[in-house]
Amino acid sequence: MSTIGASPGISATASALRRLYFVRFAFAIVWALAMFTTASTLGPLAVTLLVLYPLFDVAAAIIDARASRTTGSPALLYVNIAVSLITAIGVAIACASGIPAVLRVWGAWAVVAGLVQLIVGVTRRKMGGQWPMIISGGISVLAGASFIVGASAAGPTLTNAAGYAIPGGIFFLISAFRLGRAAKGN
Repeated sequence: MSTIGASPGISATASALRRLYFVRFAFAIVWALAMFTTASTLGPLAVTLLVLYPLFDVAAAIIDARASRTTGSPALLYVNIAVSLITAIGVAIACASGIPAVLRVWGAWAVVAGLVQLIVGVTRRKMGGQWPMIISGGISVLAGASFIVGASAAGPTLTNAAGYAIPGGIFFLISAFRLGRAAKGN
């Protein structure tokens, strides 16, 4: 039996992504729990949380892009940075118009960010640990479409947006564990 070691670039990238994915998991769970407490109204806490989530995504994508330079082009991560930054601004503005407007912005972001995540995961398959990211990206696209449709429902709430973070966080956790082998160079 032979073992083919991962290249130093892949190993370093996998290690950095693994740490990032553990942080993203923790953030998503804490954010969702906090968001659930205020999902029925657009009070100051909900608005802060809604703007914070895409800003956290910006920071995570910057870290990811820096870590990924040795293994491929981070161009799609730059797209994600721009989209998430625009989303944070859009959500802040939408909060003045009510929950339906927030859900539309949030949904559009989930669709675009999900597509980016799916494509990035596909391009990173050789690294390992990316199937959870690919699946999560696909689910994000579907969830985003449901947020947009749900914005037209009678009495929409932000509960689904809060719930959206939990599966995403779990997929980051699974991917972090699966990246362990690549991070060790195996």
